[in-house]
Amino acid sequence: MTTVSPSVEVERKTPFWKKLGRVPWTWRITIGYLTVMLFIPIIAMFLKAGTEPPSRFWAIATSDIALATYNVTFVTAIFAAFLNGIFGTLIAWVLVRYDFPLKRLIDATVDLPFALPTSVAGLTLATVYSDNGWIGSLLAPLGIKVSFTRTGVAVAMIFISLPFIVRTVQPVLQEMEHEIEEAAWCLGASQWQTFWKVILPPLFPTILTGVALGFSRAVGEYGSTVIISSNTPYQDLIAPVLIFQRLEQYDYSGATVIGIVLLSISLVLLLAINFLQAWARRYDTR
Repeated sequence: MTTVSPSVEVERKTPFWKKLGRVPWTWRITIGYLTVMLFIPIIAMFLKAGTEPPSRFWAIATSDIALATYNVTFVTAIFAAFLNGIFGTLIAWVLVRYDFPLKRLIDATVDLPFALPTSVAGLTLATVYSDNGWIGSLLAPLGIKVSFTRTGVAVAMIFISLPFIVRTVQPVLQEMEHEIEEAAWCLGASQWQTFWKVILPPLFPTILTGVALGFSRAVGEYGSTVIISSNTPYQDLIAPVLIFQRLEQYDYSGATVIGIVLLSISLVLLLAINFLQAWARRYDTR
């Protein structure tokens, strides 16, 4: 027969509201803030979408135009995020490992997409990459059209998501010890072998974090993409613009259904990236 200590017995008999009163204020503030700013809006969105019958919900979510916008939005965002994962890491490497003129200016310029209004970014990109723009005029003779195409959407997503990768990788690179690289060189490893086997393994989870942040930012981008694309269905129309078009038609439940699909797909992809991060950390600790 097991005996229960008096303290445990008192804890069992304590009312729930008294136990709740012992929760630290930091927890209360955190839970309250997340409830108001995150949980309630998400629940409200699901409830609004739930007003549609299941058959109607499925018809809206899987309509031809909706499927086309999912393709443009997610495939282009994944492409932009992984491309920035490569070049963002390279930029962070140069900013950390090399000293050169105007380094601080270039370092500060990386954060420009954070501060620049997205509509201004879209207008600038559409102008620069138009057939008469500085870059577009060079690509036009090659038959490459950027502005008002799906390629323009990719350029906008790359532009607005680049700082996330650079600013995520840069602090980790700064904390890495150079002695490890020097030891690898002393053992006969080449620079490429040192990067691939010594530097990249501990850096890989951080790169994935930056890619996940950049992907999330690209999926939710509206201001710049709506300007640089032609917003033509089945070509370069993205899901956020489709939601706005549904709202203009006073189809609030239809817009909410598209939003639920975006939320669900984004959540699944982010969970997959987090799984890869956890796997990379376990691999690194072996």
